[in-house]
Amino acid sequence: MRRRDFITLLGGAAVAWPIAARAQQPALPVVGFLSPTAPDSDPDRLRGFRQGLKDAGYVEGENVSIVYRWADNQPDRLAPLAADLVRRHVAVIAAAGVPSSQAAKAATRTIPVVFAVGDDPVRHGLVATFARPGGNVTGINYLSAELGAKRLGLLRELVPGAARVGLIAGSGGGADVSANTYVQESQTAAGMLGLQMQVLRADTSDEIDAAFATFGRERPDILAVGGGPFYSSRRIQLVQLGAYHRLPAMYASRDFAEVGGLMSYGSNTTDAFRQAGAYAGRILKGTKPVELPVMQTSRFELIINHRTARMLGLSLPPTLIATADEVIE
Repeated sequence: MRRRDFITLLGGAAVAWPIAARAQQPALPVVGFLSPTAPDSDPDRLRGFRQGLKDAGYVEGENVSIVYRWADNQPDRLAPLAADLVRRHVAVIAAAGVPSSQAAKAATRTIPVVFAVGDDPVRHGLVATFARPGGNVTGINYLSAELGAKRLGLLRELVPGAARVGLIAGSGGGADVSANTYVQESQTAAGMLGLQMQVLRADTSDEIDAAFATFGRERPDILAVGGGPFYSSRRIQLVQLGAYHRLPAMYASRDFAEVGGLMSYGSNTTDAFRQAGAYAGRILKGTKPVELPVMQTSRFELIINHRTARMLGLSLPPTLIATADEVIE
């Protein structure tokens, strides 16, 4: 063999070795993330989910890949998005909210599904029981819809002379199936507190504007604002309208108070999604969903925005300040 041919052979082998090495590397496991909202609507929940995966030993882009599917607040898109994840043969589907979880469960009986939901997963048919979920579905239940009574009690403590309360929530369909639970809990609590309640339903930005225009005319003493994926994505609009109409308002989670809402009371959803990420990581390591009982959050936080209280001319009772987990100055 001539020297030139030998060098050419070595060069070709040098190129082939990395290609062969890359071909032998195993593909990264893929997690599907299904959400009813838009990518920028709730970065804290996504951050929590990634942290949970990291706690389990998985870092996006290094040893796990995440495929995101966003419905952009269009619930009818969830079923085809879930079906797409199934066609991609992802290792596990992480579903945010009840409708996403129902869509994922309907799409597959074999791919594990880990949910993070703010309402009872048994009532919505996601699992058989908390202790024994059964099938391919399990996850995290962070209480939200059932906290209507507690939120009204805290509002009444802030405004003890309140006699009339307004409540705005979704219609209970689409992506906000938990709204009816929240309204029913709140109505029962209002009756026990001797409050007259006016309920307005809103499922779009225009309907939210119209509801606040009505409350601006009717002037309830206090206002309760529902939660759910759509309301979270519209939190700046909801908070700004509450401030414009000078309504003392209670919101469902801390992200509302962080953008100027007066008060929020609810579970730490970032931590709930962290737990969901940890569950997804355990499943990637071989644990079956049936071996993972549904976890229910037991930590709730009261966040008060003192700047907003001053703007509304409200004095915070010392007992309420002492109860708060955080007072935003």
